[in-house]
Amino acid sequence: MKIDHTLENNILIIRLEGDMIGGPETQRLMDLANTTIDDSLLLSAVDLSNVRFINSTGIGVLVSLLTKFRNRGGELILINPSEHIRKLLIITKLNAIFTIAEDDTQAVQLLKESV
Repeated sequence: MKIDHTLENNILIIRLEGDMIGGPETQRLMDLANTTIDDSLLLSAVDLSNVRFINSTGIGVLVSLLTKFRNRGGELILINPSEHIRKLLIITKLNAIFTIAEDDTQAVQLLKESV
């Protein structure tokens, strides 16, 4: 899994590509969140549009990221998950806790409204 990130308007945008199935990339993603979250950076969006497959480990990482941001009074939004990922979120009932945006613009707008 390839991980890229940018910081735009005090919002951490994480872009993932490939399969989200665990391994060293998963730890890198968690390390990225741990090193960038602070009192001034409380908002994040995770772009899943290029994630082909996700397993329970990948779902667990998304839940961990969401928890990290919400525990600090922030928010995390998922951007454009594939139909496969959307179905997994519905099956696991996680669609009730994750906010999903269709693109970056909508994600930024939703995050700004959440503060």
